[in-house]
Amino acid sequence: MRAKRLSLVLLCAFIVFAAAPAVRQALAEDAAKPADPGLSDVLTDLLHGVEGENATSGPDKRVPFGREEVQLSFAPLVKQTAPAVVNVYASQTAKVTSPFEGDPFFEEFFGRARPRAQSSLGSGVLVDPSGVIVTNFHVIKDADEVKVATADGREFTSKVMLKDETLDLAVLKIESDKPFPVIAIGDSDALEVGDLVLAIGNPFGVGQTTTSGIVSALARSHIGVSDSGYFIQTDAAINPGNSGGALINMGGQLVGINTAIYSRSGGSIGIGFAIPANMVRAFADAAKAGLDFFERPYVGAEFEAVTPQIAESLAMEKPTGALVSSVDATGPAGKAGLKPGDVVLQINGKPVESIEALDYRMATLSIGTKANFAILTKGQQAAMDIALERAPEGAKASEVTLHGRSPFSGAKVAELSPRLAQKLGLRTDLKGVTVIDINRDSPAADFGFMPGDIVREVNGTAIDTAATLAQAAQQDTRWWRFTVERGGQILRQVLRY
Repeated sequence: MRAKRLSLVLLCAFIVFAAAPAVRQALAEDAAKPADPGLSDVLTDLLHGVEGENATSGPDKRVPFGREEVQLSFAPLVKQTAPAVVNVYASQTAKVTSPFEGDPFFEEFFGRARPRAQSSLGSGVLVDPSGVIVTNFHVIKDADEVKVATADGREFTSKVMLKDETLDLAVLKIESDKPFPVIAIGDSDALEVGDLVLAIGNPFGVGQTTTSGIVSALARSHIGVSDSGYFIQTDAAINPGNSGGALINMGGQLVGINTAIYSRSGGSIGIGFAIPANMVRAFADAAKAGLDFFERPYVGAEFEAVTPQIAESLAMEKPTGALVSSVDATGPAGKAGLKPGDVVLQINGKPVESIEALDYRMATLSIGTKANFAILTKGQQAAMDIALERAPEGAKASEVTLHGRSPFSGAKVAELSPRLAQKLGLRTDLKGVTVIDINRDSPAADFGFMPGDIVREVNGTAIDTAATLAQAAQQDTRWWRFTVERGGQILRQVLRY
């Protein structure tokens, strides 16, 4: 047996020795002809796992090759970006009610209910040397004070520049006599599934932490985080406290703001979501421009999802795109020729897979420019340029705060315009009188009225102006019957007050 093995080894050695001059000659010829792929290139490509016609050129992205590459570190990338990731501490004073409140006898013994301080912890990313920070809306929601701690140990009291619950984004501002370190905002549309990413934040309040992973999926929607339905999915570990932190690519650019995780236990199970950096850039620009809310470009059209039934009726191969449900003939879309029943397939060459993708694409475009819409109309594909305008203000309607003994007391109302509807997250084609603000300690708040509610009828009176609602709220009665539209649903209520 040993003799057989020895013979086999000698045979292999002889073959290698005999082939060595031919290999050396081939390599020498390759060196003399650098323009053509030689044997050395082919061997290298084979060892790298590259096949096919493009083997010699090779892709820009590949798996690690060799011990040296496997032992590469993310440390330089973390040192470059981590100083721009901050901790955000939001606090608010919660009112605590007592069953004995208002009773002098029991208050004498049990005392008055004292306000209780509540706090939340999250992360944020410095995106401008002047101290502009992007974080999540839910981190600072209802906060009375928001403090920011930088990576070098300094602490600042911040000012909220802009916030939007539908996008789950907020922009803070801190001041210093020296510029702050920042992370450059990258192009999130350039991401591909499988790209390496790092997540930096402050999970569970233990201190700044960096985790690595890949992009697991793109354009995720219906995850219940916010009304925005366009997220980057990653398996980089994201835990409570990471919200508002940075998701960066291998170029050290911000490609997303970590916002949520899918978990049954509260800890990371490898399914995290981030808001794309292109949306973050547009939102930060709006804050730096001093806008009071995040304006989306207005085209004068409303859209809805393409269901399998709709796709079949339009002879589409699959349900994709966004169906045009209504068009304002005097708006930009109407002037360009867009009609109800058309399906938007692309915007500026970017695919529109769903109505969520359409909202995302539109929100990242600039007002005052034009966008090229690729549409399906009457079974034929077509393209048109549509101007992106600011939503019309309409007639300057006065805001009215309701008073008196009614369930509406403490609510501020106004007549809807496309601009006001956009600010409240409503369809821009809606008409009527809407609630725009609520006094916390008012009957309107106690009865559950919310900004965005549209009051349609009060005690048999149709409500079409703010003045009509103000007059109806002054009625001398204890019985109230009213109809409110909320989120597309009609709510009818009868109560004694």
